[in-house]
Amino acid sequence: MEVQHEYRVHAFGAGGRNGVVQAQGVLSSISFSAPPEFLGEPGRWTPEHFLVAALASCFVSTFSGIAEKSRLNFASFNLDAEGLLSNADGVWRFKEIRLRPVVTIPNEVARDRVIQLLEKAEKSCLIARSLQCKVVLFPAVKIEEELSVTARI
Repeated sequence: MEVQHEYRVHAFGAGGRNGVVQAQGVLSSISFSAPPEFLGEPGRWTPEHFLVAALASCFVSTFSGIAEKSRLNFASFNLDAEGLLSNADGVWRFKEIRLRPVVTIPNEVARDRVIQLLEKAEKSCLIARSLQCKVVLFPAVKIEEELSVTARI
């Protein structure tokens, strides 16, 4: 039996290339614009940011869930994500989205396990699996012991 979930949003124009997106039961609305390179207002969220943020937030949630189920003890988890928009043959598309997760763990023992769980999270992330562009993972692991020794020097 197929299981389905539905996620609805409402968007409306707010003049020019600006708008607002909201979802019932979600705390706040988000103002957005086209990117400045497409004649939008600088300093606002854009649909392009939303796409990269959707992947980043999905990856964070997926990794956190996998780490919890695997009983992985980590001190911190940070992720930088960048989307590369490309114009080929007059058509704009995301060519690639790069994920740069950094997991800080207490000691060296779990380094390989962390890398495996990060790779599993990339394969399990439903947003990543739904995209046509390539998702590239650049995992990094920091060791708390090394950080504290460096801080003392």
